[in-house]
Amino acid sequence: MCNFQFAHAAIHDLQMTFRVFVTDDIDPQGVELLKAEPRIEVDERPTMPAAKLREIIHDYDAIIGRSATRISSDLLEAGRKLKVVGRAGVGVDNVAVNAATSLGIAVINAPAGNTVAVAELFFGSLIAFLRKLGQADQSMREGRWDRSALLGGELKGRTLGIVGLGRIGGEVAIRARAFAMEVIAYDPYIQQSRFEKLRVEKVDQLEALLRRSDIVTVHTPLTDETSGMIGQSDLAILKPGAIVVNMARGGIVDEAALAAALRSGKIAGAVVDAFAKEPLPADHPLRGLSNVFLTPHLGASTAEAQRNVAVDVCIAVRDALTSGELSRSLNVPGGDSAEWTEIKPALTLARQATAVGRAILAARGSKAVTSVEVSLGSALLGFKQPLSAAAAVGALQHVVDDQRVNLINAISVASARGVSLFSADSPATDDPWQVEIRVNGEKDSVTVSGTARPGTTPRLSRIDQYTVDVQPRETLVVLTNRDVPGVIGHVGTLLGSSGVNIAEYHQSRLDQGGDALAAIAVDGQISEAVRSKLLAIPDVRTVSVISFRDGAT
Repeated sequence: MCNFQFAHAAIHDLQMTFRVFVTDDIDPQGVELLKAEPRIEVDERPTMPAAKLREIIHDYDAIIGRSATRISSDLLEAGRKLKVVGRAGVGVDNVAVNAATSLGIAVINAPAGNTVAVAELFFGSLIAFLRKLGQADQSMREGRWDRSALLGGELKGRTLGIVGLGRIGGEVAIRARAFAMEVIAYDPYIQQSRFEKLRVEKVDQLEALLRRSDIVTVHTPLTDETSGMIGQSDLAILKPGAIVVNMARGGIVDEAALAAALRSGKIAGAVVDAFAKEPLPADHPLRGLSNVFLTPHLGASTAEAQRNVAVDVCIAVRDALTSGELSRSLNVPGGDSAEWTEIKPALTLARQATAVGRAILAARGSKAVTSVEVSLGSALLGFKQPLSAAAAVGALQHVVDDQRVNLINAISVASARGVSLFSADSPATDDPWQVEIRVNGEKDSVTVSGTARPGTTPRLSRIDQYTVDVQPRETLVVLTNRDVPGVIGHVGTLLGSSGVNIAEYHQSRLDQGGDALAAIAVDGQISEAVRSKLLAIPDVRTVSVISFRDGAT
């Protein structure tokens, strides 16, 4: 069973068909990958007005576009079937990510596809600026030979200060060394090992980087933290001959302050490809300055980059729809780690164990879950957030009927409903792959645990004080009874006569003749009528039925 899954739909069901709306001239190679999937119908249209798109979006399971189409909260609300938003590019400035998260809609981008294109544009633009190639070309076309007036500069020996040593920053660093530049970088979110691998000196403070750099380039996303990161006071720190480059996002460098520093001669120049307002207004102060090199947001504008981002995002959207693979989603908690492949069984187990605990509580008369406590083995401690989200799905599925609940929004939905989530900071047991869930009601609690090693199907190993060994399948029946002869036979006979096939039957007891618990994995569904007949068997005390068919648990 797939482990990154949406609520309200068995998205791995081979009979299900998904409709995908593709717009903004997505590269054909990516679109063909979607069309090759028999379960996906593709509707490819040019960029359309927002009002028109709102009228039709309710028919689609996913939308894929570039920057021309704004994915607003209103559009997301209108897309009642939407499960995925795909952005063929790095930035998601045009996507209402918070609204998508609250609605349980995955937001997927293509962060790696244009990496080389941006890095190459960086050096192409920087060299063009230093060697005055734009002026040289124009003068030649105008019939002049201004060789003596076009004295330029070299990159060799200059200190390049990189703010943000992620994918693009790293590619810039690699190429900078080929130009014999000294490379330093500031990025508090990157491990020391990456600096060492790239042979880049780590600088702990932005101010220190600004003081040392001949050329400063930013390669960070635009967030509340990075907005205006390079402002008037920061520009004042730079050397008089410094050059500022922004090919990331408009707004990271304060454009008014940059223009002022360029006019005053405080810095030597700037290379800018991303602007706070695009298209760039005709009266923008940077347009009239001779010591700036401007390009109209060309970072990803290569045929190769457009193909790469289209292919990347179309593959990710296809996999999200057809197999529930959400590890590429920006708004899945902790979803940016490649190690998620190791915890797929644990995600399933956390959901299933919580659903079992919730169902047992309900059978005891405590239907409201007040909190869920997640304890993990040492190998899983680094994934507390996604595993807590998976547990929240198990607590809420089939309870919240007015909205979809999945890994994307389960934590926020749980909080809104007053369900608290707790995750222990230390390993639960010596088993590094154990998941233990304690589901608390107002007056009672249930603990369910199991093991979920990478590449295996998870199994439940304990329900409260009872030791079990069972793999949850389509349906799990948890039955408590007196440990007396005949109960197992009566249960098996009743299920068989009802057309229910038993996959596994595990009986556990504490003491002979005392209390016992059975965990029964069955194929198909258990109707309420069958459950009632099970309850009517002498010495059976409670019967909980947990369905896993919908893929959410």
